[in-house]
Amino acid sequence: MLLAAQIVIGLVAIIHIYIMWLEMFAWTTRAPKVFKTIPKDLFPPTKTLAANQGLYNGFLAAGLIWSLCIADHHWRFYVAVFFLTCVIIAGIYGAATASKKILYVQSIPALVALILLHVR
Repeated sequence: MLLAAQIVIGLVAIIHIYIMWLEMFAWTTRAPKVFKTIPKDLFPPTKTLAANQGLYNGFLAAGLIWSLCIADHHWRFYVAVFFLTCVIIAGIYGAATASKKILYVQSIPALVALILLHVR
């Protein structure tokens, strides 16, 4: 189960790297095609806000990747639990305030990884 948890943690990290890229570097080009409910004219004036949000997604990805690199089993577990919990909470908040889709894209995969971490 540990390998399965690590694979899912890696997938959650990849999702957040993609979100970071989208919000920091492709907000006015690719993001309008992804976030179809946002009017296209709002992308240029919100570019800086999106980049800031993308940076936070990058920090989540970095923490998850870090958890995969830690040799000590206990530290690896606790760091993974912390960052997965952060992703779950952020996803719940995003689903409540922005789009229900965020729950499925962010929170559910992180929850699966968290459950797999606890299954022995």
